[in-house]
Amino acid sequence: MEKKEFPNKWVEAKLKPESKGEWKPRGRQEAGGSNKKTAWLANKIFDILKLIFGLCLLPFVYSTTVSFLNQVTYIDVPLQESLWAGAVTFLLVYLFVWEPAVVYEKGHKLLEIIFSFFQPLVKVAPYLLPIYTIVIFILYLFLSIFIRDKWFTEYTMFLFGLSTALHLVFAARSIRSKKGDLLKSNYIFGFSFMYIVNLGLISLFLNFMFKEFSFVNFSHSAYSIAGSIFQAILSQLFVV
Repeated sequence: MEKKEFPNKWVEAKLKPESKGEWKPRGRQEAGGSNKKTAWLANKIFDILKLIFGLCLLPFVYSTTVSFLNQVTYIDVPLQESLWAGAVTFLLVYLFVWEPAVVYEKGHKLLEIIFSFFQPLVKVAPYLLPIYTIVIFILYLFLSIFIRDKWFTEYTMFLFGLSTALHLVFAARSIRSKKGDLLKSNYIFGFSFMYIVNLGLISLFLNFMFKEFSFVNFSHSAYSIAGSIFQAILSQLFVV
């Protein structure tokens, strides 16, 4: 006579089918679901915070742009024209001839190698730092000791404009193409912060190159303009 086996009701109560023939403790499944919900909620809160900070950076985007343009006017006109000619040349090539993505990617990888000693910088530095503009500036400081002709400075300004435009365009495209950014918080915050840092770096380089360009005045003017914008917004919201 065969011995009948009875299912253990306590085991059945604790187990819940997950897929074909597979069983998983119900307590663990509920904990996993709870963790996923918590992670999802935390990500959404973080996205909202980034969006708020990104919107707060927009006045600084405007103020740094205005301040930079004002300071550039103190440089000789031919040098100003060389700077803008470089930026326009890149845009024309990018829009109508060739997208030099491979050039940007090589610079991106170079920064990853340089900052490989610190992992957080590996993820951030390639977007923040215009590597080609930095290299051009370092070469200018060295070569200007031997070359004092005006054409050398004009070519340097041209390359400044070209390399900066290249970095801003491709870094913005990389940030915008990231998935899961429904609120565009990563793009608004990331590009705004990157843009401000890049203008600050270029202003610092120009400060060393030309006595007419003042990084201190650039920073003070950018801060003052942004402060005025925030004050005007708060006055409208709270009737201060």
